[in-house]
Amino acid sequence: MELFKKYFQADQSVDGLYEAASKGDSAALAQLRALGNRGDDLVQFILGTMYETGDGFPQDSVQAVFWYRKSADQGHAGAQASLGLMYANGIGVPQDSVQAVFWYRKSAEQGDALGQSNLGLMYAAGIGVPKDSVQAVSWYRKSAEQGYASAQSNLGRMYGNGDGVPIDWAMAYMWQNLAAAQGNENAKKKREILENVLTPAQIAEGQRLSREWRPKP
Repeated sequence: MELFKKYFQADQSVDGLYEAASKGDSAALAQLRALGNRGDDLVQFILGTMYETGDGFPQDSVQAVFWYRKSADQGHAGAQASLGLMYANGIGVPQDSVQAVFWYRKSAEQGDALGQSNLGLMYAAGIGVPKDSVQAVSWYRKSAEQGYASAQSNLGRMYGNGDGVPIDWAMAYMWQNLAAAQGNENAKKKREILENVLTPAQIAEGQRLSREWRPKP
């Protein structure tokens, strides 16, 4: 899964086990379970994702939560973000927005782009926390600057609406354009809307900013 491929960089052997297990290799599956039971937080995260998606296992949301929690409790940022999603959507656990925010924040504070983006969503909507557009922009920005497309599109919307930041059409266009370039369908629609209402000079400035933008590590 692309969502957690970045975590494999520290452990290529786990990458190989996951690839084999996702194709139904029973020996690889057994090795992953054994590593998870011994406390490997990355493997626990992978097992949670495999159970959530039915990738190599029959889909089982309760088991997904079980493994995500083991990993999240050890501080794995990806597992924390995923556990937050399970709470937000009531999958494998009773729906609990406060718990969702709790785990998103744990993840976001470690710099995880998904956790940051989802924490921004909660602040923007006032779900699980008091509505705070400035906080929403702050967390969207942290995620967007890492290149996370959903956060880029949401940050562009905030600039276009003057929500949490002053209206800035060039910045609105830049963030939608960057997200659209990654294939984000919502951003493509937002960019098209902007192209129908902005001046050629505003569009050109947004395009210039897009060309010059570089992700932050």
